Amino acid sequence: MSFDRSIKIAPSILSADFANFGAECEAIEAQGADWVHVDVMDGHFAPNITFGPATCAAIRPHIKTVMDVHLMIAPVDPYIEAFAKAGADIITAHVEAGPHIHRTMQAIRGAGAKAGVALNPGTPASAVAELLDMVDLVCVMTVNPGFGGQKFIDMTAKVRELRAMIGDRPIHIEIDGGVDPTTAPLVAAAGADVLVAGSAVFRGGSVSDPEPYGANIRAIRAAAEA
Repeated sequence: MSFDRSIKIAPSILSADFANFGAECEAIEAQGADWVHVDVMDGHFAPNITFGPATCAAIRPHIKTVMDVHLMIAPVDPYIEAFAKAGADIITAHVEAGPHIHRTMQAIRGAGAKAGVALNPGTPASAVAELLDMVDLVCVMTVNPGFGGQKFIDMTAKVRELRAMIGDRPIHIEIDGGVDPTTAPLVAAAGADVLVAGSAVFRGGSVSDPEPYGANIRAIRAAAEA
């Protein structure tokens, strides 16, 4: 994975057809997705239960681009190796999920994946100030972790602050939650380059009719780039 700050659209398979994951991953990539975002929730840190390492391992052969695994779980450290072995290119853990976030970032990189750190809407940018030399991505949550389809919480000031803190370090700023053609330009202008979108990508399409996925991805990208 070479680093660049061009806009990347990372559809969240939380909004895909769970009975058809492999085909859904192939469909969104064929329709222009840059990354595939996998939202892992444990019913404890996040009020929803989604999927684990076995699901990641099962869909990995169907993903040609980047498998971006977002762990909304606590504790997180015991599961890092399993997700790395399942083929995650990026593993993102929450700064709020445990007391030793440096150890978590070290463990992710030690397992051979890129390290991401995520911030809930109520957590300030300063919470990752001491981590910037050991992460590859900062994920700014623009909803509270849990369910798809939530309303966007405006975090543009936090994104601008992070962008200034990051400087010329090769660190992506990812936005997760409520991204659509209306909200994408706000966060892109503030400095974000990876946009996670669930319902806004999958709306109106299916594996048998994937063209709407492509239209949705192009609309979000065009809005962000404008």
